[in-house]
Amino acid sequence: MHELSIAMSIVDMAQEEAERRNVRVEAVHLELGALSGVVKEALLFSFEIACDGTPLEGSRLVVKDVPIEVYCPACNLPKILASMQWFCCPDCGAQTAEVIHGKELVITALELKQ
Repeated sequence: MHELSIAMSIVDMAQEEAERRNVRVEAVHLELGALSGVVKEALLFSFEIACDGTPLEGSRLVVKDVPIEVYCPACNLPKILASMQWFCCPDCGAQTAEVIHGKELVITALELKQ
C-alpha cells in the first residue's frame, strides 16, 4: 500500500511548513488525478494514520478529483474522457494519447491557524 508512504510524505511537507511559519495545519488540500495511481480512499485512510502522534493530528486531507483530460487532434480541442479504458475523444471518437490533466498528485494549499 504505497498510499501510506505518500501520506507520510504529505504530512512531513505540511509539518515542515507549519514549523517554519510557527502555525498549526488545519487541512491539506490536494489535487488527485485519475491516472495518478493513487487510490483516494486508501490515501484518506493513510493520512489519518500518518498524522497520529504528529502536530497534524486532527487535521483534514481535502482531495479534489482531477478527471482525465486529453487533447483531441481531430477536434483540435481538449476533451474530458468518459472512461480511463478508452483514450478516444468522447465527441468524434478519434484516438489520442496526449494527456493534459489526470496525472496530478499535488498539494495545492494548506489551511493554517495561529
